[in-house]
Amino acid sequence: MAAVSLRSCRRGLSLMLRNAGVAAVPSQHLQADRRHKSTVQFASRPDLPKLAYRRVKGKSPGVVFLPGYGSNMNGRKAEALEEFCRSLGHSYLRFDYTGHGASEGELAEGTVGTWKKDVLFVLDELTEGPQILVGSSLGGWLMLLAAIARPEKTAALVGIASAADHFVTWFNSLPLETRKELEAKEEWSLPTKHTEEGVYKFSMDFLREAENHCVLQSPIPITCPVRLIHGLKDEDVPWHISMQVAERVLSTDVDIILRRNGQHRMSEKDDIKLMVYTIDDLIDKLTTMV
Repeated sequence: MAAVSLRSCRRGLSLMLRNAGVAAVPSQHLQADRRHKSTVQFASRPDLPKLAYRRVKGKSPGVVFLPGYGSNMNGRKAEALEEFCRSLGHSYLRFDYTGHGASEGELAEGTVGTWKKDVLFVLDELTEGPQILVGSSLGGWLMLLAAIARPEKTAALVGIASAADHFVTWFNSLPLETRKELEAKEEWSLPTKHTEEGVYKFSMDFLREAENHCVLQSPIPITCPVRLIHGLKDEDVPWHISMQVAERVLSTDVDIILRRNGQHRMSEKDDIKLMVYTIDDLIDKLTTMV
């Protein structure tokens, strides 16, 4: 079993590392890969914005990538996972939330509840069988909400810098006077390095709605395997949030991996290697369980 796992990892990593310029692949293989790269499709929903997605059909368990806030399905982690899953013949799906990337809607009008509905729609309508949900930042929060709502569709979870409850926790950590001032303005800002302005701006209505989806105040009814990867140098989402998630999920199969030099996006070559190894190990585990 270990040999099979290592062979499959090497196949996936050889493709993934090619993008980083590490492995040399014959030009005909590159051309074949371009021909077979997934195309953008759009899922229509009654009275709701269309969702853009890319899908690769294949074996079960499938893998679904959930990006972070303000991000999209074309990031390095999402694309590396497509190549990895294609190399193993497993199904894969990546998509943009409402108001993100190529999907319809306005980012400023979205809520945690909006994006949770997007994830559930994708699981219900665009995937078959159990899935490994890979959630980055906000996606790590949404994967928990989806696993609670659709346990039969969730084979395992992989959180990368999981931001469970983060908007609410950050606001509640502010001094009382500051909170009162922000509530009076009906607007608040979350510092970030990922926008030109240096902040994400939210309305107080966004925060109030997010409070309805918090998961860290009580045991989290998730029993599937859970893997949590977080960087100790993450300046956006504290690494101890992943520790809290690990403490609260009911699963007995939980691993936490802390990257000493890891930052929030976890998109460096070695970060992506770790993500791929982790998912490969889960696929091996899930497909060999009796």
